[in-house]
Amino acid sequence: MASISAGAARGRSSHARTARRSLRRPTVTGGWKARVGAAAPPGAQNGAMTRPIPKARTLVTDDGVAIDAVHLVGDDDLAIVLAHGFTLHWQHGSVWKAATELNRGCGVIAFDFRGHGRSGGLSTLGDREIRDVDVALGYARELGYQRVATVGFSMGASIVLRHAAMVGGTDAVVSVSGPGWWYYRGTRPMRKVHWAVEHRLGRLVTRTLLSTRISSGRWDPVPLPPADAAARIAPTPLLIVHGDQDGYFPVDHARQLHAAAREPKELWIEPGFGHAESGATPALLKRIGGWVRAAIPVAASPNAVA
Repeated sequence: MASISAGAARGRSSHARTARRSLRRPTVTGGWKARVGAAAPPGAQNGAMTRPIPKARTLVTDDGVAIDAVHLVGDDDLAIVLAHGFTLHWQHGSVWKAATELNRGCGVIAFDFRGHGRSGGLSTLGDREIRDVDVALGYARELGYQRVATVGFSMGASIVLRHAAMVGGTDAVVSVSGPGWWYYRGTRPMRKVHWAVEHRLGRLVTRTLLSTRISSGRWDPVPLPPADAAARIAPTPLLIVHGDQDGYFPVDHARQLHAAAREPKELWIEPGFGHAESGATPALLKRIGGWVRAAIPVAASPNAVA
């Protein structure tokens, strides 16, 4: 304000000269060059960010459903499309934790399945959701990633298996805490899930408390079961991860997936691991990211966009 007052005292011409000098010699933190994106020196105030700011985007599936997605930028041409579990969304704490941990080693596209979070449509519990994975995968390719893996948790695990088997286009697949077959009711948490899905009151509670909108229709026809999908994925590399403390699906589900799949495949039964994103430790997520990188060598992707 003092320089403006002095300029006013000297008249308009002096004020103009002052303005021109300020444009020629901008300050490091507040000049016009900083405002249009010039790099600030390391450690400068408000200039210490070394990575681009994540931005949410709306993608649209081929059946017209709006999908809310976020891109966490990677350092090279490797990315993971992260498929979350039932009733979650990319802003949920456990999903965001998984996304940011995986982002330490590669780019990540996280998104909300239809009927979840800020996406449109209704959840079909894994049937039409393969379209959601496909548009997120296409977005990763559009961003320039040459090597892209799909990593799914719980419901998302069954979806990435079915996507790889029925649509393809991914370079590696990771199923974490996924079911081996449909309609499992052998644990209390899964009986609760079936109540939420199959009853009007359950769907109302899920919509109101968990921001998850579930279709009231039944599967017709029944989607390809997860183990049948696993059998069709080769030669795409497949990793199956399951905890021996999973309260939703016992390890028999993981073993069935592994038995059905063909090489190349791996099975990790993790001691002490519970279920999906909420149970995954940073160490486990780091190992999964390492497996993805090793499974898709540089320039080895058959699906890369030229």
